[in-house]
Amino acid sequence: MGIKKLLGAKSRNAGQAGAQAVIGKSTAGDAAIRGLRSLRAPEFHLLRYFTLASMGLFLVVFVVINLQELDQRNFFAQVQNEQSDFVKSIQGHFAKTQEAEARAGLLTIHEAGNVNLTRLFANALWERDFAPFIELAKNIDVEPCRAIADVADDKGKMQASAEKKACYSDVGKKIMALPGFRVLDARVYDMMKKSTVFKIKVFDLRGITVYSSEHKQIGEDKVNNAGWKGAVSGKPTSELTHRKTFSAFEGTVENRDLISSYLPVLQPGSQKIVGVFEVYSDVTPFLNQIKDTSARIGRATAEDHARLESVAEANLEKVQEDSLRGVVVIVAVLALLFGGLFFIVRRAHRLIASQRQEKDRAQQQLTQSEKMASLGQMVAGVAHQLNTPLAFTKSNVELAMMQIQAMEPPVRIAGQLAEAARQATASKLSFRLPNRAELEAIDISSDDVMAVSEMLNDVLHGVEQMSEMVSHMRTFTRLDRAKVGEVDLNKNLHSVVYIARSVIPNRIELREQYGDMQNTMCHCVPSQLNQVFLNLINNAAQAIEGSGSITVCSSLEATGFRIEFIDTGKGIADDVLPHIFDAYFTTKDEGEGTGLGLSIARDIVHNHGGEIKVVSKVGSGTTFTMTLPLQMSSILAAH
Repeated sequence: MGIKKLLGAKSRNAGQAGAQAVIGKSTAGDAAIRGLRSLRAPEFHLLRYFTLASMGLFLVVFVVINLQELDQRNFFAQVQNEQSDFVKSIQGHFAKTQEAEARAGLLTIHEAGNVNLTRLFANALWERDFAPFIELAKNIDVEPCRAIADVADDKGKMQASAEKKACYSDVGKKIMALPGFRVLDARVYDMMKKSTVFKIKVFDLRGITVYSSEHKQIGEDKVNNAGWKGAVSGKPTSELTHRKTFSAFEGTVENRDLISSYLPVLQPGSQKIVGVFEVYSDVTPFLNQIKDTSARIGRATAEDHARLESVAEANLEKVQEDSLRGVVVIVAVLALLFGGLFFIVRRAHRLIASQRQEKDRAQQQLTQSEKMASLGQMVAGVAHQLNTPLAFTKSNVELAMMQIQAMEPPVRIAGQLAEAARQATASKLSFRLPNRAELEAIDISSDDVMAVSEMLNDVLHGVEQMSEMVSHMRTFTRLDRAKVGEVDLNKNLHSVVYIARSVIPNRIELREQYGDMQNTMCHCVPSQLNQVFLNLINNAAQAIEGSGSITVCSSLEATGFRIEFIDTGKGIADDVLPHIFDAYFTTKDEGEGTGLGLSIARDIVHNHGGEIKVVSKVGSGTTFTMTLPLQMSSILAAH
């Protein structure tokens, strides 16, 4: 029996050492097929996107055209308004210019009349009345008054002080007290009454007012007056002003337009200036006539402007009608264009859909074939891996059953002896052997009992091995966690390595170097990451010719998780390296691979928000580096 137990243990050890390279390839192939099916890009609906895009673009074109038409209408209206405003401004400027020229002409005409009036006045009164009177006025000294300083008003402008004004007022009183003033004043009144002349002032060459029809102004000093200065130099100066109230020969008048002229008085018969004459003439009726004329011109201008605006509105309506017809035509053309393009795109959409269906059927056949092959390899590998513990468990159970059957006679006899002992009252017991030959044939020892216990313990160990494999297989496939979850990345890596050790050859050493994850869980789809891990380990094993090693490393960095797969294989050639992640690219012989493994692995990592990179040197090995973020990717969150 010890020999049988030893043979069972030997069979178990041989089975464990001989299970190799079957499960990994089938598991990775099945996971790749599932990952490919879940990661396949969504279908592009050509007809839907064309309809939405074209309708959007046509809407944009329609809006742009409308905006351009509106801009043109606004531009046309703006041009018409500018033209209307320009014409209006020209007419207004013409009216203002005409009024200004009329005022200037009025001023010139009345200035010429005042010049003639001055000459008439000088011929009639100067030699006989004014010249002797001015000679008497010269004897009145005005220099003491001029010596009095001026003062500044609130705005800082210099003006005569009250003392100075009083001094000149005294001068005026002295002038009016001269002999002949009353006679002179009466003659001036008689001469100017019932005329358009409202006021007359006479200045001597000193600038002193020696006479004014408004007596209170006699004695004033006009030496600094611009009009007086111009007249003394021989240049007549006139100004048109409006007075609310004015002291005239006929009394006080209100709201009158007056022309005031400073005119040089020439000695009769010569060009010698002997004084300055200031005369105020009433031109109110003439200005009223000018204003009436300007008003009539303004009304005519307004009527012309109204007619111009009416014509502009009519033209604008025509432009709007033309624009509307143009928009309708463009919309019709766009609709016709859309209909033609829609027919073409719908036809193309059907062809693309048909081609996609054919491609999907072909790809489904390919993936189904690979899946079935991988599934067969997986089942064969699992069966081979479980066959050894099952074999020695069955063997040990059979041996234990045989040993237990051999123990039946001594156990039965021992039971009878125990029953006789319970019934006996004396300390001595006599026992009749039922079958002496059977009793002599019993050959059982305590070692045999311990052997049965050891066999059952080996059975329990085999069951634990199968349970451990099932546990790791379940962790690997994550059948109960097919969607997004939080996992211990190191634990998942260990499960994948456990499965891989039973797959890759014994000549390849599989090492584990896991960093401290600080109890940080990884947000992921566990089954998809396990598929990537096993695929990379399997590829690394296939790249090692002879003995070598594969090191699986993990670490937690500030930006996320980092996993490395480092092998001592033959490396990847430089011309092959840029294409290893391309779908259907493979360097294996035909029938040995589909070229989808690394492509699917890259898509899975990218969908997790991570990256996968490779560094390789021919003859020195290859390192695949995966990085995964700490936070869940938006693509995973959509699950």
